[in-house]
Amino acid sequence: MNTNPRILIADDDETLCYLLKEELVSENYNVDIVYDGKYAIEKLKNTNYDILLLDLEMQYISGQKVLKYTSENKPSLQVIVLTAQNDMRTAIECIKLGAYDFVNKPYNFQQLLLTIERALEHKELLEKNKILKNRVEKLKECNIIGESRSIKEIITLARRAALSESNILLEGETGTGKELFAEFIHKQSNRNKKPLVAVNCASLPDQLMESELFGYEKGAFTDAKTSKQGLVEIADGGTLFLDEIGELSLTLQPKLLRFLENGEFRRVGGVTTLTSNVRVIAATNRNLLEYAEEKKFRRDLLFRLNVITLTIPPLVERGKDIILLAEYFLEKKCSVHEKKKLSPEAKSELMNYEFPGNVRELEHMIERAIIFSETDIIELKDLNLPKFRSSPEYVGENENEFLKLEDIERLHIRKALNLNEWNREQTARALGISQKTLYSKIKKYSLK
Repeated sequence: MNTNPRILIADDDETLCYLLKEELVSENYNVDIVYDGKYAIEKLKNTNYDILLLDLEMQYISGQKVLKYTSENKPSLQVIVLTAQNDMRTAIECIKLGAYDFVNKPYNFQQLLLTIERALEHKELLEKNKILKNRVEKLKECNIIGESRSIKEIITLARRAALSESNILLEGETGTGKELFAEFIHKQSNRNKKPLVAVNCASLPDQLMESELFGYEKGAFTDAKTSKQGLVEIADGGTLFLDEIGELSLTLQPKLLRFLENGEFRRVGGVTTLTSNVRVIAATNRNLLEYAEEKKFRRDLLFRLNVITLTIPPLVERGKDIILLAEYFLEKKCSVHEKKKLSPEAKSELMNYEFPGNVRELEHMIERAIIFSETDIIELKDLNLPKFRSSPEYVGENENEFLKLEDIERLHIRKALNLNEWNREQTARALGISQKTLYSKIKKYSLK
């Protein structure tokens, strides 16, 4: 039950109201009293109540009119009707108008108290459902959080790419949200009514990966007691997401290439050529061009995959998105009644941290901080940041070995540019130099 919930009693029987208030206050409720529907509506306009105990027969404005007002303007308010009318028809009409329950006078206080407690539980459930519904709606729109220029640009490109039928290669460091972008592209595409099927190319050995992708026929191997569809069949008409494509073995690469060229494949142990119409989105944290030069990845497969290449920016280059994401994870992972906030010091340190694990590292960091923080404010100590920071390090690996001044300047300017999303005017102002000087420094240190 909520802590000290607020109750409004609207009844023209002053003696009953006084006695009822005394009983409810003794149960730790905050209670207000009005003696007519007119004043009940005025109170409800100015104060948020959890429960309304409502008499139907009042002099100026009846309880039915108050009930109609609450159903239209205060949908989360739980109304319990108190009336001397022992009329089931009236009870049904009140329930239809939005009342939670109906109690006859003279009432039994313990029974009324139980009804109030159930109404409060019902109110809490409605609020939780509303929060969850809002979260689901947000996820339907776009669950990529960020306001930085770099992330907005890549979202725009992803939205355009989604409307094509071309294969897409998502590049980016581990934890930047490549799978999230794959889901976004699928939802924005004309294939969104069909399934999005994901597979991690590094998760299984060659033989199992082949049977996972292309399926197998009965008897293809010892445990193949029945035939099984592969993921390319299941994804027919939709999207196939190949995560960590750089880890796919050289043995399987030509089979995937054949499928990408004409949509044809054979199940393991099968002789029949099957077809499937899928759009492939691949993701990697490796430089596949370098892999191709080192003969670790087929060049022709790379050219089939990267018809459109999107590079997801690392978190350190997304500036104030760090705080936006941190607050999003706080809201997502805190319970309904356990809302927590970041202290100014915690925000400042998050902005100065490099996040080698990117968004995934930030999410885990916030989840851990929620668990170990002792108050509703998450302090710097709760974040448990690793010892290294993104602020310029003035010493090398050996604490007695100092960096050159040019190296320190380069690191400092790069950090300022990242924090200001490469807005040169803002960066120059933050550094206290002219834009011309900043441009010269960018050119001198080959910053990109």
